[in-house]
Amino acid sequence: MQRAASAAAHLGFRGQALPRAPGRGLSGSQVGRRVPVRGADPGGRGPAGPEPAAPQDALRRTPLHDFHLAHGGKLVAFAGWRLPVQYRDSHVDSHLHTRRHCSLFDVSHMLQTKIHGRDRVKLMESLVVGDIAELRPNQGTLSLFTNEAGGILDDLIVTNTSEGHLYVVSNAGCRDKDLALMQDKVRELQSRGSDVGLEVVDNALLALQGPAAARVLQAGVADDLRKLPFMTSAVMEVFGVPSCRVTRCGYTGEDGVEISVPAEGAVRLAAALLANPAVRLAGLAARDSLRLEAGLCLYGSDIDERTTPVEGSLGWTLGRRRRAAMDFPGAAVIVPQLKGKVPRRRVGLTCEGAPVRAHSPILSVEGTVIGAVTSGCPSPCLRKNVAMGYVPPEYSQPGTPLLVEVRRKQQEAVVSKMPFVPTNYYTLK
Repeated sequence: MQRAASAAAHLGFRGQALPRAPGRGLSGSQVGRRVPVRGADPGGRGPAGPEPAAPQDALRRTPLHDFHLAHGGKLVAFAGWRLPVQYRDSHVDSHLHTRRHCSLFDVSHMLQTKIHGRDRVKLMESLVVGDIAELRPNQGTLSLFTNEAGGILDDLIVTNTSEGHLYVVSNAGCRDKDLALMQDKVRELQSRGSDVGLEVVDNALLALQGPAAARVLQAGVADDLRKLPFMTSAVMEVFGVPSCRVTRCGYTGEDGVEISVPAEGAVRLAAALLANPAVRLAGLAARDSLRLEAGLCLYGSDIDERTTPVEGSLGWTLGRRRRAAMDFPGAAVIVPQLKGKVPRRRVGLTCEGAPVRAHSPILSVEGTVIGAVTSGCPSPCLRKNVAMGYVPPEYSQPGTPLLVEVRRKQQEAVVSKMPFVPTNYYTLK
């Protein structure tokens, strides 16, 4: 695991935000030329855009589906699931409540798997960039599946459990390719005599996020949560529901936990948490703006198969031993980039005026297109617009003035340090 002090500013970002059109980026003919001001891609949809209509019976439902409806949840199609985008509270109210108190999110659509066997670390390290072998019992790390070209196939959290298996959580939108990737590697290693196996976990997954989260949860567990720092986990009974894995992590930048709970106990646990007046339900809309304020990536928009970890400012996920051994997919491309020049880097942007959305061009102050926005929204906490995007390295220093194109107009923007809002992960001093 990356040491908590350095990793805390980066971890906990896996998961997709609300649906949007695939990122197109800029073609080679666009980058570096002066262009007339144009509007952003009309097919690009911001954080509140719905997915194309899908037959309701074709969408998967979490164990909390009826619970969401009973509590006023507005359900939408997302990554093949029917999930709440918000509840009776507005998106902004849910966002601010999470920052000030805590909110409960249903993230049961995430793919949960267990890797068993004596060679479980060997399997995982053949697919990801992180140093899994160094993880202590019940310690986790964020890592990346990569391909031989150095591109990011998905981001995921890997935990080395004290029960003798690896617990892996990855994105719902990448479920099929992630499963195929891991299953193919299992078969390959088994054919060579390795002891390894994979199990899909059918548990629900609940995320309790915000400064009051630990206090709320402590009332329902016997374990001392002060001994459970960021990116560690433990199996415990939670508000009377046995066999829950509680992991101190999340995607909001706040202190909080994700609770993998047996499906039959999900509603009971959610109701017990919601009984505390500090807790409110929150949906996909707040989830997206919270993670962006925290400077956290969205797979499929901010990182993808065309993005290397170094371009995505995620070089810190590469374990030191793995860098030296160069034994992960794409190492021949990725490792030299750590000390060499990359064509682009992910940066944060702040700007006034109209909200900046994905696919908006980024321009130099001279009006030359140099990159594109990958995520953007108004920040409820800062009351200004924040965004992420890619620019050449010479434009990536904080404080660099740039322009963004919104609604056929150019607006001033500034490269800004991330996170935009300070993170509050719980680490042991």
